[in-house]
Amino acid sequence: MHEFKNHPLYQRHTIDSAMNTIWEFYKKNFVVLFVISLVMSLIIQYISRNINTSDLQNITDPMEIFARMKVFIWPMLLITMINLLFTTIIHYYILHHSIDNQDSIITSAIKSMKYFIPYLLVMILLAFAGSIAIMLGLMVFIVGAVFSLLYVLTLYLMVLPAMMAEGPDIINTISRTFKLAHRNFWSNIGWVAVLLMLLIVISLVLSGIVLLPFSGSFIRNLFNSGNTPEVMELAKNPVYILLSAVANALTFPLMPIFAFILYFNGRAAEEEVIQMVPFIEEQKLKVEDLYAKPYSDDHPENPDNINK
Repeated sequence: MHEFKNHPLYQRHTIDSAMNTIWEFYKKNFVVLFVISLVMSLIIQYISRNINTSDLQNITDPMEIFARMKVFIWPMLLITMINLLFTTIIHYYILHHSIDNQDSIITSAIKSMKYFIPYLLVMILLAFAGSIAIMLGLMVFIVGAVFSLLYVLTLYLMVLPAMMAEGPDIINTISRTFKLAHRNFWSNIGWVAVLLMLLIVISLVLSGIVLLPFSGSFIRNLFNSGNTPEVMELAKNPVYILLSAVANALTFPLMPIFAFILYFNGRAAEEEVIQMVPFIEEQKLKVEDLYAKPYSDDHPENPDNINK
């Protein structure tokens, strides 16, 4: 296990300190994080323009919907791979640049590649496990599904930090991910829920701003951006592609930064327990403490000599 105690994200956190640390780290590294995210977003936006699901809105037959969606499998798979690739790069940069300032974007991109395949394999395993967890959650209605989603998202966030900080061993990564996610379990779930709500609100606002030049109504865009039919037609507009990529790039780095805060918070809590073990051992009552110490006949502290 590598040491990262001098990393700016490494500390025991409260929800307030976690949010403040995200903001301070984001501001300090904004340019690089934004550039990485913008490149990824432009690529994804370019590929996404060929995915048009507006034709599916008038289809009621589930089998026909699945048949139509087959043409979207490869573009969506390519988008997923690109997202995972850039996620790996940005995680590596966040972890190592603050410790070794020589790690540039290019260096981080090259060095992070040794984690990409193990990360992809863990994501496949997590996708199956997550699907089962969400299905089980649906059995107890919406609350169970939301809880399952937050739990799976917490595990997802822990994977890359654990892998990059402790080595690309898949078994160890899975083990450490579950162990650290379950340490401070309810705090982790709560923090993930808070950040997720913040990201949803920020995304809605940015979506409204992006659509503003095309409709002229920010309020209407803010509350109907996800359901506006015109968005499908705008997907091929270069201005819309650029603005959407910028909006996505502004929020994308927040999750990786938060992921390392979750991981380092768990690591710090774990090491606090380890450091407390010797102290606890010293405070334990020993059997010999229940009896008087044996002294020789001529020892000055022998009670028999004191009473004489």
